[in-house]
Amino acid sequence: MGIRKLKPTTPGQRHKVIGAFDKITASTPEKSLVTGKRSTGGRNNTGKMTMRYLGGGHKQKYRFIDFKRNKDGIPATVKSIEYDPNRTSRIALLYYADGAKSYIIAPNGLEVGQTVVSGSEAAPEIGNTLPMANIPVGTIIHNIELRPGQGAKMVRSAGAFAQLTSKEGDYAIIKMPSGETRKILAACKATVGSVGNSDHGLEKSGKAGRSRWLGRRPRNRGVVMNPVDHPMGGGEGRASGGHPRSRNGLYAKGLKTRAPKKHSSKYIIERRKK
Repeated sequence: MGIRKLKPTTPGQRHKVIGAFDKITASTPEKSLVTGKRSTGGRNNTGKMTMRYLGGGHKQKYRFIDFKRNKDGIPATVKSIEYDPNRTSRIALLYYADGAKSYIIAPNGLEVGQTVVSGSEAAPEIGNTLPMANIPVGTIIHNIELRPGQGAKMVRSAGAFAQLTSKEGDYAIIKMPSGETRKILAACKATVGSVGNSDHGLEKSGKAGRSRWLGRRPRNRGVVMNPVDHPMGGGEGRASGGHPRSRNGLYAKGLKTRAPKKHSSKYIIERRKK
C-alpha cells in the first residue's frame, strides 16, 4: 500500500497526496454484511443543532466488522481486501469453513487466499486472534479487548500497533501507540500484526472540497468571533483571546481533564507522552 502524488494540473491537485488502491481487490461490499447509514447533520431528535461543523458528505453504507472474532478453531479464507469509508484502515472479507462470512480490519501483510483462525489454539501469526496469555512476549498486536469477550476496542486505526512487552500474573503489559504502558487482563483477545494502510498519515486532501465530501463543514476559530459567541472573541484588530479555552470556558491547552479517581488509573503503569 503506497501513496500517489498527482501532477499539479489544477490548484486542488497541486498538494494532493492520496492513498493508492492497488491492494484493494473488490469494488462492491458483501451485501449481507452491509446496512444503510443515516447521517444526522449534527441535529438531535428535535432538529436542534447540538454538534457544529457537521453535515453534507457522500452517502455511505456501514459495513459490519467482526471485532469479537469468537468463531474459535474454524479456519477462514481471505476472499478480498476492500475499502471502508467508515474507517482509515482497509477491511478484509473472510469466508469461514462452515459457510459464514465476516469482515475484519485488514492487518499489514494480509493477502487474498491466506487462512486466518481465532481461538486459544491458534498460532501467533498475522491476522490470527488469540488471548494475550497465549501470545509470545514482544509480539506486535492490534484490535485489543479491554474486557474478555467485549470485542476489540483499542488500536484499530490505520498503521496503529501495540506491543506485548511482558506478563504479570493475570495481566499482560501492553505498550500502546500513544506511548502509554498499561495492564490488560491476559484473557482478553488481540490480533497479531499491525493495522494495514500505514501510509494513511501521509495523505493530504489538497482542497477544502474533500473535507466537505467527508461531511466536515467549515470550522471558524473562536478568536474571530464576537464576545457574545466565544470567550476568546472580541478585541480590536487581531487580539489573541487571552488563555486558549473552549466555547464553554474550559481551558484548552494543558488543563488535565482526566478524573483523578478514575477506576482504570490503577492499570496505567506509565502515562502517555505529551
